[in-house]
Amino acid sequence: MPSLALTHARFRILETIRIPIAVVGGAFFPAASMLFFVVPFAGDDATAATFATASMVMFAVMTSSLFTYGVGVSEDRSQPWDPYTRTLPAGPGASFAGRILSGLTFTTLSLLPVVLIGAFFTAATASWTGLLVAVGAVILGALPFTFMGLAIGYALPMKAALAVAQIIFFPLAFGGGLLSAPNQAPSFVETIAPYLPTRGAVELIWAAVGDFRVSATSMVSLVAWTVVMAAIAAWAFRRDEGARFH
Repeated sequence: MPSLALTHARFRILETIRIPIAVVGGAFFPAASMLFFVVPFAGDDATAATFATASMVMFAVMTSSLFTYGVGVSEDRSQPWDPYTRTLPAGPGASFAGRILSGLTFTTLSLLPVVLIGAFFTAATASWTGLLVAVGAVILGALPFTFMGLAIGYALPMKAALAVAQIIFFPLAFGGGLLSAPNQAPSFVETIAPYLPTRGAVELIWAAVGDFRVSATSMVSLVAWTVVMAAIAAWAFRRDEGARFH
């Protein structure tokens, strides 16, 4: 099973990188945000630059998860290859694992420019321990958006999936406080932010790389969003399986 999952992951990665703009596009907006907003306005302030870089990392992870899984899964469902692999004796597990591995690969590629810009063009700083903890925080923070993307992809046709992903990613980013410094967002954002998954996710990264105390409300909300999105993704997958293969 592991080797088969790696084969599926390799296939999906090669399929994507044959269209370079698909890879560049996922990294462009977070990197551009760093260059146009973080570097000139907060680049010389170590604390502000560190928190802003962490926010843009979460922005990149959220965007990549929603579009890689949401639009990618929906597009694959419309092609003959994906339905065929789900009828093979090996079952859908290896293909699904390969999809997750390829998604993690492109998520990593989307956030690397943000980290490099923060390291070389701003005063952002973090200890090696903080960076290691931040990696774990990114993985945990990515879970609700991964499940959200899978739910969108398995529940909707491609055009609808693309529209839904485009509609929800910016409100989640702005409402969760990704576009503001910690505790400096407009009052209505600070009111709703703890109840959105973006806030809990970015608070984990802020706490890993800087002096920030996470909110209990944000953590409970992050767990709740993760569980609910996982349940919806599982339901959407079973619904698609039943509708097309039974």
